[in-house]
Amino acid sequence: MAETQRVGFFTDTTLCIGCKACEVACKEWNDVPADGFDFLGLSYDNTGELSADTWRHVAFIEQVVPDASASEPGLRWLMSSDVCKHCTHAACLDVCPTGAIFRTEFDTVVVQADVCNGCGYCVAACPFGVIGQRERDGRAWKCTMCYDRLHGGLEPACAKACPTASIQFGPLDELRLRARDRVEELHERGVSSARLYLDSDDDGIGGAGAFFLLLDEPEVYGLPPDPVVPTRDLASAWRAAAASGAALVAGVALAFMRGRR
Repeated sequence: MAETQRVGFFTDTTLCIGCKACEVACKEWNDVPADGFDFLGLSYDNTGELSADTWRHVAFIEQVVPDASASEPGLRWLMSSDVCKHCTHAACLDVCPTGAIFRTEFDTVVVQADVCNGCGYCVAACPFGVIGQRERDGRAWKCTMCYDRLHGGLEPACAKACPTASIQFGPLDELRLRARDRVEELHERGVSSARLYLDSDDDGIGGAGAFFLLLDEPEVYGLPPDPVVPTRDLASAWRAAAASGAALVAGVALAFMRGRR
């Protein structure tokens, strides 16, 4: 059987109109509980952040920008549909003690709710604050990249619903090429601030299955500028612990033998 190609999301924030169709489609398809009914007082952003009940979050950022043709500064909206990054080196998967989190044949990261014991280790481990726990049962939930739809040869619900192609789904290598062409196009049009985020395998998470085209620094969008998987030194730490344990056992055995003599 042919090897399954890694797939992912490319989110072009320059095309996002803030319609939240992706949020609604995600909730409807995955039966995610409704939320966002409390007035946050943060522009039109009613959901606030990614959580157990918000697997796609459309952020609204209002900026004051200088306008060379006007006597007063102007305003611009930055909009971005955020989602789980499906990291190559996924800390949530590393720390899960029950095997509830696994990597699929599509190289995506999925939480099995029926195996999750609600320990919350994955919540603390995620460098992006993606995973949340539901209050009623404590179990962890996040984007699955519509794993069930992928099995049926369908694209994720959010990408299907996006009316402007801001959310693009497909083979990750193809998306990266498309994204770099898009940045080059924007630069030629004078949009010098356009840059890609999480498009490289050389970053602190070994690359992401969901990356973004931004018009400002990642921090403006609530994203960490240099995300690092907190479990990157886990293997060496375990090796060091094992060596220390072996040395301790050897020392105790040697002391016992000398004592008997």
